[in-house]
Amino acid sequence: MAGTVTCEMSTVVEARHQYVGAYGSFYWRRMMSSGSSAVEESTKEGLTEKKEKNSLVSEANKRDSSVVASSYWGISKPKITREDGTEWPWNCFMPWQTYRADLSIDLAKHHVPKTFADKIVYRTVKLLRIPTDLFFQRRYGCRAMMLETVAAVPGMVGGMLLHLRSLRKFQHSGGWIKALLEEAENERMHLMTMVELVKPKWFERLLVLAIQGVFFNAFFVLYLLSPKMAHRFVGYLEEEAIHSYTEFLKDINNGKIENVPAPAIAIDYWRLPKDATLKDVITVIRADEAHHRDVNHFASDIKFQGKKLEEAPAPLGYH
Repeated sequence: MAGTVTCEMSTVVEARHQYVGAYGSFYWRRMMSSGSSAVEESTKEGLTEKKEKNSLVSEANKRDSSVVASSYWGISKPKITREDGTEWPWNCFMPWQTYRADLSIDLAKHHVPKTFADKIVYRTVKLLRIPTDLFFQRRYGCRAMMLETVAAVPGMVGGMLLHLRSLRKFQHSGGWIKALLEEAENERMHLMTMVELVKPKWFERLLVLAIQGVFFNAFFVLYLLSPKMAHRFVGYLEEEAIHSYTEFLKDINNGKIENVPAPAIAIDYWRLPKDATLKDVITVIRADEAHHRDVNHFASDIKFQGKKLEEAPAPLGYH
């Protein structure tokens, strides 16, 4: 009896083991098949993504190869020509930014210093002329080049400070920001013209660095403290510039300075005739300086009257 029970129990256990083994092997095969299918699906997805990425890269490369430097970001340079149909060669200014100087302007006009502040500024400008005369003598080409590196600073400083003031106070400037920045740009174009005529030496370049560093900071502080004195200073500085360019023209007329052909940049900027000479260039630059003289004396007068610049419209439209 006991042997029968033992035999039956062993049969049941073996059957259970066989069942469990069969189920386990079935489960393992199922897991293996599902795992392999998942790997295959993920591999297919990865290949698909890689193909899509490669196609996007190739398309981007094609677009980049078709884009030239002048049309980067899709902004292409328009074709600009002169009045005679030839291609416009300059990127620093466009044809609609050129003009003809007003040669009828009064060159002899002088603001007589009356107030104590005017006298201080006037004497300061006269004192600054002494070392300039000693250094340059009658080398008016080098003098003009150095003068323009200084003359281009006040308009930028004044325009910048008026711009910041307009932002702080949420007020219009009456056009004075644009007027002063136009003055700075015009003076810079004077310099670009003079550099074509006079090649600065290494020590002159070093002198420009020193003078610009000192003058920019000094004028910046002056404009913060007293804009009316700053504009008066520029007015008297421009009067001295008119005198210097007048002496320049005298030396050209006397044959001491060769009347060479005008640079191409000057011909296009001031709309000069193609056969223009150095004399024509100096004449239009002197007229520009006279205009800057009047603008800055006018701005100083507004301040001396206790008014703000924006209360009087800025003299725009000359440049």
